[in-house]
Amino acid sequence: MSDVFENDIDKFTNEDLSALEDENVEIDEQQDEDFVYPSPLFRLKLEYSSEGVYATVPEGMDLKFGDYVIIPTRYGKDLAKVMGKVVKPIGIRPSDIITVGRKAGPEDLKRASELESKEASAFKIFQEKVALHKLNMKLIATHYLLEEQKVLFFFSAENRVDFRELVKDLVSVFKMRIELRQIGVRDESRITGGLGVCGRPYCCHAVSDRLRPVSIRMAKDQNLSLNSMKISGQCGRLLCCLSYEHEWYSEARKKLPNEGLRIYYDGTNFRITEVNPLTKMIKMSGEDGRLLEIAAFRFVHKDGKWSIS
Repeated sequence: MSDVFENDIDKFTNEDLSALEDENVEIDEQQDEDFVYPSPLFRLKLEYSSEGVYATVPEGMDLKFGDYVIIPTRYGKDLAKVMGKVVKPIGIRPSDIITVGRKAGPEDLKRASELESKEASAFKIFQEKVALHKLNMKLIATHYLLEEQKVLFFFSAENRVDFRELVKDLVSVFKMRIELRQIGVRDESRITGGLGVCGRPYCCHAVSDRLRPVSIRMAKDQNLSLNSMKISGQCGRLLCCLSYEHEWYSEARKKLPNEGLRIYYDGTNFRITEVNPLTKMIKMSGEDGRLLEIAAFRFVHKDGKWSIS
């Protein structure tokens, strides 16, 4: 990497990056060690929102990847796709686990297809009504529940919106229960999907929607330049991958010396300037002007001190 590029990045280090963090960066790391997760445990997906659901099945029911089932959701009974068995539950509480109601049959899938075709029309009607009521809100997705007479509208807005009159108008059109849900920027990215700066689909859309809150500390621990353009995603928040990669970096760093550490080697005092857990290479700057790059396995920690073999 060129010195010019490094200097350009350094200009951003005085940015106020707090706006990129999630609201709740302090989380409870404790695991419920006494709880025995049921087996088999399946991961399901609500396709309209890319929301992950964890479920058990009634005795005698066998599921495989690609099957569709009817499950209870926070909005009512709906269709979910089976993604497979869960080998090691991560990021879920015992209270998050539900029980599958039944397998979806051909009639269920046919009705789901019919309702999906109606969602485009409902989307357009909602936008027209929003413009009529002059409300500042952006519609993200529309969804009809499979086993409930209800239509969901997910929207984003910079501020709280008084949509009571809008709901009355929508009820008069759809003749069923209407539910409006204001969602955040991460939820919007999870629903709409897209490609991140890495060229792969958004983590929240394709990997997991149950990532823990992301903090600036995670970026620092991974030796990333604190440049908002480099460490934030299209949603404007810190990259999701910082969260699920953080544990690996934390464990790897415990076995390596810290940056800034001074160490005597080859007749000269050196200062460690860069530690790269991925390449397992460590850079040092000597008082005699030498710059060295040494493999991490040569660093030995003994009696509270680091040395180089």
